[in-house]
Amino acid sequence: MHHGQYHNGGDLLVAHLKSLGIDTVFGIVSVHNLPLVEAVDRELRFVPVRHEATAVSAADGYGRARGSIGCALTSTGTGAGNAAGSLIEAQSSGTAVLHVTGQVESAYLGSGRGFIHETKDQLGMLKAVSAYAATVTSPHDAGRLLREASAAALGAPGGPASIEWPIDLQYAAQHDEGEPVPAATAPVPDPATLAAARELLASARRPLIWAGGGATAAREELFALLEATGAGLLTSNSGRGSVPEDHPLVIGNFATTPAGRALLADADVLLTIGTHFRSNETADYTLKPPAAHIQIDLDAAALGRVYPARHALHGDAAGVLPALTEAAVRADADWSARVTAVREDVRATLHENIGPQAAVCDALAAALPRGAVVARDVTIPSSSWGNRLLPIHDPRANVFPRGGGIGQGLGMGIGAALARPEQPTVVIAGDGGLAVHLGELLTVAQERPRLTLIVFNDGGYGVLRNMQDKYGERRSGVDLFTPDFAPLAAACALPYARIAAEADAAPVLQAALASDGPTLVEVDLDALGPMKNPFTPPVTIPTA
Repeated sequence: MHHGQYHNGGDLLVAHLKSLGIDTVFGIVSVHNLPLVEAVDRELRFVPVRHEATAVSAADGYGRARGSIGCALTSTGTGAGNAAGSLIEAQSSGTAVLHVTGQVESAYLGSGRGFIHETKDQLGMLKAVSAYAATVTSPHDAGRLLREASAAALGAPGGPASIEWPIDLQYAAQHDEGEPVPAATAPVPDPATLAAARELLASARRPLIWAGGGATAAREELFALLEATGAGLLTSNSGRGSVPEDHPLVIGNFATTPAGRALLADADVLLTIGTHFRSNETADYTLKPPAAHIQIDLDAAALGRVYPARHALHGDAAGVLPALTEAAVRADADWSARVTAVREDVRATLHENIGPQAAVCDALAAALPRGAVVARDVTIPSSSWGNRLLPIHDPRANVFPRGGGIGQGLGMGIGAALARPEQPTVVIAGDGGLAVHLGELLTVAQERPRLTLIVFNDGGYGVLRNMQDKYGERRSGVDLFTPDFAPLAAACALPYARIAAEADAAPVLQAALASDGPTLVEVDLDALGPMKNPFTPPVTIPTA
């Protein structure tokens, strides 16, 4: 087939995916995506997940683990609707996913006659939950739309891009001119503002840097600035690993701790890089940063949105940071020493507070290869210590649902494990979150990724149970029936192990991570014993 002509839409899609370096695609086959699935399955690896939300979560995790983009294939109507929750996650975290979904035959599109899988305004739904959404309208525009969608997903701020493709146009021979999408140019900060920011940074004796997700694309530049200044580095959850967390100046995701708040109170300059200042990382915006605040962000709307910025630098972190590093002056030696002391203190305090679960955290940190992915569903172990204490040395290892939705961690972990088959991947989930997509145990059983699924079993939604026990009169909706995980694993042909005491953690996790396939590890929280302080989420209860 000569350049520009493809037998059908599936062949065109495969050529596009190869150009992106994608070798594995996640989805569910349907009459409305059959040509796409057949071509992917023939030329690449097609992973038949059990729910469309997981197709997007797995594509998302695959892209995060590689620092690039993943692809999900779903069907029109209900299938695309099922994908929407995971598209919301990719949108809230700005991660790149190419979501290709079907559509009814173009002759019946929008006719409202109840054609199989038809839905009212699918494109409107996709636009609401995607950074980019478009409809293929002819066999001549599919290639261009795929390139546009991928560029939007990989751009800034990025996110999921959705293409809906009528089934008759999938089967049609495709003609593609291959015209490139013009590259977006990064904004450049105002020179006078940059000069003022340089002057302010040069005056700092007690500087702090706060790294958000935007800093992960400027790791070398951030490291150079940190070394030049001796500043303390706070991170949001999204910014973790932008500098390896064993660096003595990395405090990490501990800004809301008493020691973190005290540092912010005493700092004379704060430089923030690509962060949203999310509500749960600022204790509902009760954190008080210094007035001398320099903010870098690619998104103009983010500048000054949460906290006033004395110098707002609209630009790309990798482009802006070197100009600041040139002007940097070394912090007071006792400030840098205090930063390192705080770094050790907040970790020791949290280690103490999580009680017997510290053994699991320590065992994971010891057994995981440096930079291996830990996908964390929204669950107490993740929210309390997985997002803070468990060390992250590379942002691509830091896979978790930033939008806060439960149940997405397993799908993300499946995607990450298949993106990186040469090393183990871990998923941390609760029994409640795992039940949301329990069917994906069958995907794990079928695909046999090198994945250790650690299920923390407390018989329900522990974090909300703790909230109700603390603030309410009774429990509502939090106590759940939980399966017996040993026979469940056996029914899915998955190896099973149990952690019921602190001494079990190291041998069980070492064995699971050393194996070349999946293992389901149950942490029996009743047997292991409670945390010293029950964890409640950082949300405001007006009646409390």
